[in-house]
Amino acid sequence: MVHSQVVVIGSGPGAHTAAIYLSRAELSPVLYEGMLANGTAAGGQLTTTTDVENFPGFPDGVGGQELMEKMRKQSERFGTEIITETISRIDLSQRPFKMWTEWSDGPNDAPARTADAVIIATGANARRLNLPGEETYWQNGISACAVCDGAVPIFRNKPLYVIGGGDSAAEEAMFLAKYGSSVTVLVRKDKLRASKVMAERLLAHPKCNVRFNTVATEVIGENRPNGLMTHLRIKSTIDDKEEIVDANGLFYAVGHDPANALVKGQVKLDEDGYIVTQPGTSFTSVPGVFACGDVQDKRYRQAITSAGSGCVAALEAEKFLAEGGHSEPKVEVESGAAEYKSNPAL
Repeated sequence: MVHSQVVVIGSGPGAHTAAIYLSRAELSPVLYEGMLANGTAAGGQLTTTTDVENFPGFPDGVGGQELMEKMRKQSERFGTEIITETISRIDLSQRPFKMWTEWSDGPNDAPARTADAVIIATGANARRLNLPGEETYWQNGISACAVCDGAVPIFRNKPLYVIGGGDSAAEEAMFLAKYGSSVTVLVRKDKLRASKVMAERLLAHPKCNVRFNTVATEVIGENRPNGLMTHLRIKSTIDDKEEIVDANGLFYAVGHDPANALVKGQVKLDEDGYIVTQPGTSFTSVPGVFACGDVQDKRYRQAITSAGSGCVAALEAEKFLAEGGHSEPKVEVESGAAEYKSNPAL
């Protein structure tokens, strides 16, 4: 069992930004990036993105995978120890906190590591719909990542479908249009939730079509081992009329679920499962445990906001450790008559 002052759990922009700041503060952080933790490759959701055009410092854009590789190298440059193992269990009941890895997680196994402070940056995962046939044709026609899978041969010059009405759905549909013969976006309601710019691009795209007030109800395909998806049953939300359409690919773009399994029941979560942090800080309900990135941010979910929250988490963890584990956020209210302190009992 090895002890560290601070451990970062995660591998996205929040995790690596936190590690960079902690390393420069000479706290010798350890970062567990995971081995396909929560089904996501090290680097997080950005590894499934092609061009990132809104991350400052890259006027010509940068590939998502390239951006995460640069962040990882920067973490290592300043001395972060990066371990490609998944933390499968953590005990936050007392300090030092205890952590186990997935290959040594038995009831009699000693913790792989202990730490005085932990930063949770585990991100979020794409949501599934659990349609009939989904399990059978998952990765044989169904995917939650167009960038990951859209270029594979089974989708080339074939009719493809996307479910969702936000920016992600619009972006995935236009990406898939490079490969499929056509792309149809199914939107449950009568309008898109996407930003005006993205909605206009989607509606104007010559290979993309949007079907409003429509949902998918079943995935149909070849009845053989490793058979491929061939059709999709869809239904109108207005009159319940059903039809079966040719579809060789179905891509989900219906939101994300925070990867909270590691801390569920130990730190306070909101109604959607995101880790609750004190406003304007990374402090969770457990002193010494900090959260950053998409696991605590359900509003913005951008690479830059994730990185920014990672900076906040590192600075607050550094202060927490410097003050012997007693640092708490103090936020003055507008009247100036009172101050707010985190409540360890939450």
